[in-house]
Amino acid sequence: MEMLLLFGVFLVLLLAGIPIAFSLGIASMSFLLFDGTSLTVVPQRMYAGIDTFVLLCIPGFILAGNLMNVGNITEHIVRFSNAVVGHIRGGLGLANVGGSMIFGGISGTAVADAASIGSVMIPGMSKAGYDKPFSAAVTAASSTIGPIIPPSVPMIIAGSLTGVSVGRMFLAGAVPGLLLGLAMMITVYLLAVRRGYPKEERPTLRHLLREGRTAFWALMMTAIILYGIIGGLFTPTEASIVASLYALVVGMYVYKGLSWRKLPSILFDTVLTSSALLLLVGLANLFGWIMTTQQVPQMLADVILTISDNPIVVILILNLILLFVGTFMETIAALIILFPALMGVATGVGMDPVHFAVMAVLNLMIGLTTPPVGVCLFVVAGIGNLPMLKVARAIVPFLICNLAVLLLVSYVPTLSLWLPNLILGE
Repeated sequence: MEMLLLFGVFLVLLLAGIPIAFSLGIASMSFLLFDGTSLTVVPQRMYAGIDTFVLLCIPGFILAGNLMNVGNITEHIVRFSNAVVGHIRGGLGLANVGGSMIFGGISGTAVADAASIGSVMIPGMSKAGYDKPFSAAVTAASSTIGPIIPPSVPMIIAGSLTGVSVGRMFLAGAVPGLLLGLAMMITVYLLAVRRGYPKEERPTLRHLLREGRTAFWALMMTAIILYGIIGGLFTPTEASIVASLYALVVGMYVYKGLSWRKLPSILFDTVLTSSALLLLVGLANLFGWIMTTQQVPQMLADVILTISDNPIVVILILNLILLFVGTFMETIAALIILFPALMGVATGVGMDPVHFAVMAVLNLMIGLTTPPVGVCLFVVAGIGNLPMLKVARAIVPFLICNLAVLLLVSYVPTLSLWLPNLILGE
C-alpha cells in the first residue's frame, strides 16, 4: 500500500507538470508520513546524497559552460566547425553536430549544449535556407553527445553512486561519443541531399587557417581538460575548476566577450542551476533510499531475471527500461533511483560496470530528445519559437540513428572498454 502511495503521488505530480525535484520530495514525504517514519530522515538522506566530493565538479563545469557562452568561446567553436565542413551539402547541420561534440567536451551537460549552440545555430541555419524544425532537431539531437564525451555530469553522478572510477568512465565514453557524432553527421548529410539543403563555398586555405587560429584557444580548453584527467595531472573536480579559470581568462582577455560587470550575473546563473541540480540529487537520494528499504531494487532484479537470464535478453530489457524512464524523468534523478539497482542486474549477467554506465547514460541522453517530455526538445522549441509537435516530428530520423548506436554500444563492449583498458590497464 505504501509503495502504491509513493509511486502514485509521484506520477500524479509529474503529469500535473510539477518540477521533478518537488514531485520526488512530496511523494517521499507522503510515504514517510503514511508509514510513520520520523521525518528526521529527510535532511539526513538529502545531505547524504550531496555529501560526495566528486559532485563539487558539477558547479565547476556549469560555470565553465556559462563563461563560454558569454565569452564568445561557443561562437568561435561553431565558426571553426563551419569552416571545416560548411562546404559539404548540409554543412551548417554538420557544423552544428561538430560544435556540440567540442562544446560538450567542456560543459558536460546536454541542456547547456542545446541552449548555447541552439541560440547561435538555429537562427543561422534558418537564415541560410534550412527548415527551422530541422535546425532545432539537429541541435537537440547533437546536444546528447556532450554527456557521453568526457567530461560528463551524469557519469560523475553514476561514479559517486557506485564507486566506479569517474576517470575510467570518462575515457569509456570517448569512442561511443565520437561514434554517435559520426552517425548524426551521416544522418544530416543524407537528409540534406534528399531535401536539397544548401552548402557554402569551399573555404580557402587562408580562411581555414584563420578560423583555426582564432578557435585555437577554445579548442585547447578541451585538450587541457582531457589530457589533465587522462594524464593524472588533476581529478575531474580539479578539472572543472581549471576549465572555469581557463574560460574566464580566454573569454576576458583573448576573445574579450567577458567583462567584470558580467561576472555577477554569470555567477548567479551558475549558483541557481547548481543549487537546483543538487536539490534534485538530494531529493532523488531520499526517494531512492525509500525504494531500497522497501527492497524495490531486489524485486525489480528478480522480475528481470525471471523473464530471462540470457545476457542478450537482459541487456535488451535494461535498455527498454532506461529508455522508457528517460522519456519522462530527469537524467540525474533517473540515475540515482535506478542505476544502483540495474547495475546489480547488469553485473550479474557479466557486464562490466563501466560498460553498463556508458550504456545507461546513453539511454537517458536519448530520453532527453524523446517526445513527449524530452527536456532538450522544449529548449530548442523555445529558441526556435516552434510548436513542440513540429520539433518532435523532425527529431525522428535522429532518434533512429541514436538507437542504432545504442545497440552497438550495448552489445559490443569493446567500444566502451578499449580506451580505458589501453590507457589505465584492465
